[in-house]
Amino acid sequence: MPEPSAVVYTHGHHESVLRSHTWRTAANSAAYLLPELTPRLEVLDIGCGPGTITADLAALVPEGRVVGLDTTEEILDRARATAGARGLENARFTVGDVHALDFPDDSFDVVHAHQVLQHLGDPVGALREMRRVCRPGGVIAVRDADYAAMTWYPRVPGLDEWLDLYHRVARKSGGEPDAGRHLLSWARAAGLTDITATASAWCYASPEERAWWSGLWADRTVASSYADLAVSGSFTDEAGLHRIAGAWRAWGGSPDAWFAVLNAELLCRV
Repeated sequence: MPEPSAVVYTHGHHESVLRSHTWRTAANSAAYLLPELTPRLEVLDIGCGPGTITADLAALVPEGRVVGLDTTEEILDRARATAGARGLENARFTVGDVHALDFPDDSFDVVHAHQVLQHLGDPVGALREMRRVCRPGGVIAVRDADYAAMTWYPRVPGLDEWLDLYHRVARKSGGEPDAGRHLLSWARAAGLTDITATASAWCYASPEERAWWSGLWADRTVASSYADLAVSGSFTDEAGLHRIAGAWRAWGGSPDAWFAVLNAELLCRV
């Protein structure tokens, strides 16, 4: 088990992972936060990945600034390219650790983290650190999926095997894949008291959405950091991964296929 502050990113940044992450926008992944934004705010976007949400946030605070933070320069180069292609001059990107943010107290009006807390060994400590760098009167915004609450039709047996495998791999890496249901309790444990808790869902049901969602998960299952962790940790073997990938493709090929991802959201006022 990693140390509590360690971050083992289960998915990694394989193309199949970025296929999903670059689809994300402020509109489809941070709608609960958008009413809070005004032009002059200073925003910290933790776990910014390829920067698509970050760029949207920067466009919404044109007289302010946005700092995108992630763990490697490799993914931050993608984020810089995303912001640069949109001509955004108020966005910058830096390597950092959410457990020990390299910013003074009260540095930002908004501290945002999308699909981050599920990967952390110490999400409560991370929330305390987010609170430290958030100015009085500011807001901490976090959103995480809950894997056990994901649901789909038809009930392809191999997808039950996928969900069980994902839970075991993610927890061995020190994370909590069902983070969504824990967000409120984690925030309260971090000392946050003015909290608005909501939920929203991604739904994949059109032929194009089904093909996209099933294809990226089929590819991720056999070629990604998650796949490597599954095999190296002796949770399954290559044959098992290919069996699950086949189940994803079978599900995606059904004209009745439907998949929903439940996401929990918190707005915490500081």
